[in-house]
Amino acid sequence: MNEGYSTDAMNQREGDYVPIRDAENVQLGMFDKPLPCFGCGIGWFSLLLGFVFPLMWYFSAILYFGKYYNKDPRERSGLAACAIAVSI
Repeated sequence: MNEGYSTDAMNQREGDYVPIRDAENVQLGMFDKPLPCFGCGIGWFSLLLGFVFPLMWYFSAILYFGKYYNKDPRERSGLAACAIAVSI
């Protein structure tokens, strides 16, 4: 542990924040970052852009079938929507 840093909230100076982490699940804070493409994710952004440039649907369908959503599960629904749009 870092010396000089207290995990006790009573020992913290006013204005300092203590990071809250789960020791058992290290990936808990992994999805705190906003999604790319204006916060809506690659999949939904590609779906909307695909109405103008339909090749974006194919690009997103390739990402979906390549299991890109394992990197960030929040992308799964948008990528699946693009794969459905390609199949129609």
